[in-house]
Amino acid sequence: MSRQRQARDRQVLRIAHIAPVSTTIPPPRSGSVETMTSLLTEGLVARGHDVTLFATGDSLTQARLHAIYPHGYSHDPQMWPWEFYELLNLAAAIERSADFDLVHYEAEYYPMALAFVRLARAPVLQTLHYSPAPNEVGLWSKYPEAAFVAISSEQARLMQGLNIVGTVLHAVDTNALAFRPDPDDYLLFLGRFTEGKGVLQAIDIARTTGTRLILAAAENEYYRTVVSPLVDGAQIVFAGEADYSAKVNLLGGARALLYPVQTPEPFGLVLAEAMACGTPVAALDCGAVREIVDDGVTGMVFENEEGMAAGLSRVFGLDRRKVRDRAVARFGVDRMVEQYEAVYRRLVGANHGRG
Repeated sequence: MSRQRQARDRQVLRIAHIAPVSTTIPPPRSGSVETMTSLLTEGLVARGHDVTLFATGDSLTQARLHAIYPHGYSHDPQMWPWEFYELLNLAAAIERSADFDLVHYEAEYYPMALAFVRLARAPVLQTLHYSPAPNEVGLWSKYPEAAFVAISSEQARLMQGLNIVGTVLHAVDTNALAFRPDPDDYLLFLGRFTEGKGVLQAIDIARTTGTRLILAAAENEYYRTVVSPLVDGAQIVFAGEADYSAKVNLLGGARALLYPVQTPEPFGLVLAEAMACGTPVAALDCGAVREIVDDGVTGMVFENEEGMAAGLSRVFGLDRRKVRDRAVARFGVDRMVEQYEAVYRRLVGANHGRG
């Protein structure tokens, strides 16, 4: 490696990292975007970078914290409309963009930072956390220079035509996700109660196989009207929304995580979290599942619910230590931080070249 490259790689970057302001960073319960934002922020600080996190005032971070709200709108019904609170948090970073080498926006809902890419005095990077529709991508293409990081190859495919400057899979805190070599006797469904998450299919699979199923998610209208009548408290058990400690215990104690997702997703963080506990996953072949699950090693990927029910015993037979080891190798925080750091350096270098 040349001395010039070594010096470049040691360079401290001044990074503005913009979080959603729905809740604290990291989140008290569920929240994959907030979790990823926290892991990346703390990882960058640990690598010596000068990071300013734009988030709620009750957030916990080793970075500099810039907060214009004491708490998030998920906890305060008076903070409405939510879009305006997100916009002002983003604008606060753009107004200070001359102080940074790069501005990174975590787009939980849509990439509203597009409107600022030609106004900011530093490169603006956006990470999108959902699967966009073609009409959305068509609209965003009005800003062809806007830089995006995709969170999977599946998402990059959906964003074809945009300026995808890198693909970085999410990470999980493998140190906090404790390995459980000997699980309890239940299946786990962990995710929002929506039609697209496949909770009804998970219940059908549990009933078909005669296996106890724990449902762990926040109660909502879909749960009350559609799911609740199927919960008997014995075979199908509702555990409510779990905080982080409870989630780790549930994941580690499960014989397998069921992921019969019906709507394609760009990642699937709960898959990596389960595997980090040594728990294999049974997932449908949908969205980015095959990018996350090593079929036959960390879980099994099925074409339909019938195949999942029939193949569940094979999932139970997978080596939990190998599941854990593969998850640590593929989804560790250091890997994610290094890949984002490389993207940052490319963008900063290109911006200096234009100057």
